[in-house]
Amino acid sequence: MENWITVAPGVLGKTILSILLIFTAIIIITRIAGLRTFSKMSSFDFAATIAIGSILASIVLNTDQSLTKGVIALSGIIAFQSVFMLLKRKSHFFQQLTTNAPLLLMKDGIIIYKNLQASNMGEDDLIAKLREANVFNLNEVHAAILESTGDVSILHTDDDKELQDKILQGVQ
Repeated sequence: MENWITVAPGVLGKTILSILLIFTAIIIITRIAGLRTFSKMSSFDFAATIAIGSILASIVLNTDQSLTKGVIALSGIIAFQSVFMLLKRKSHFFQQLTTNAPLLLMKDGIIIYKNLQASNMGEDDLIAKLREANVFNLNEVHAAILESTGDVSILHTDDDKELQDKILQGVQ
């Protein structure tokens, strides 16, 4: 009988074996699918990573779950992610349908409040991101961009470098 302090030796052995087998499977699947499997390049990548983590935890912690079922679920999520990314690369319409465009929150030291509001971000959130990026003065900021992943990129410098238009490609 398992309780919250002890665990039966058989359950412990099964848990350790599950860890070894499921992580071996995820390494093999990831090697086949490629490095992007655990990237955070889009919100879909982020969701897939969370789903994969949830499956791994379920298989390892729930001794009633089948390793085969876990490997099939992991393979299915990663295969779906690969097809999704292929469609996104090949179809401009699909990309627009499934991906949020990056949003300009600040340009040349000026906060764009309508874009902050549209992104459901407050000025305090933006200021916190500026501090994270070691910005000392708003005039140092060439651009602050809310990326499609939810990250905020701060492009700043304290000298007179000019921001190339290519860097703002696809930003609204």
